Amino acid sequence: MKYKMPGRCCICGHDITITSFMCPTCKSRTEGEFAPCRFCSLSSDQLDFIEVFLKCRGNIKDMEKELGISYPTIRNRLEDALKALGLSSGTEPAVVRDRKDMAEILNALDKGDITPQEALKKLKSR
Repeated sequence: MKYKMPGRCCICGHDITITSFMCPTCKSRTEGEFAPCRFCSLSSDQLDFIEVFLKCRGNIKDMEKELGISYPTIRNRLEDALKALGLSSGTEPAVVRDRKDMAEILNALDKGDITPQEALKKLKSR
């Protein structure tokens, strides 16, 4: 059975790093540090919605018929998916925010502004 690649840790909810993958045909393995695609962070419902959106080529009337839901509901679901992808106006993707936070902590540690213990505590609390 194949499982969907997670976009977030199932324990704490933070972003994950993929460390290996394998080709099912030739069985070759690749190891390293890879970020999951941004669509991996979408829920199954959000992915299904995006699939219908693409199938209907973004035509809201067709989506209303396909999904049997109202225009406002479609707009809300679209906005939810955009937020999850970090594409909503005025929002920054969570991955970018997390990396900026981590960089600030590491820079403060490098400058000697905080101790290694303080840096570790800040990283764990993210």
